[in-house]
Amino acid sequence: MLDEADRCSEHGQLGELLRREGLYSSHLTCWRKQRREGSIQGLTPRKRGRKAQPRNPLTKRVTELERENQILHKRLQQAELIIEVQKKVSQILGVTLETPEDSESGS
Repeated sequence: MLDEADRCSEHGQLGELLRREGLYSSHLTCWRKQRREGSIQGLTPRKRGRKAQPRNPLTKRVTELERENQILHKRLQQAELIIEVQKKVSQILGVTLETPEDSESGS
């Protein structure tokens, strides 16, 4: 629109253009100012869709801690299973295992 308005050189052409397009001269003034300042973005492509939610800086840390918690939970289950198997083996062989309470009182 600004290019077309700038091409109007004869008397009355600019007024005719403004009437035809339903614009006021103040629109042209404002648009020219924006063009000079470089703030007209016109038909430049813009990213479509919703704005991305700002990322919480703690999200990554929480994910890491949850993963570590899962690994430790698996290790705990494995250790408990090993202890149960050791208890059963000692019962089968007739060997008595020392519990932590027994070792503390015997010292």
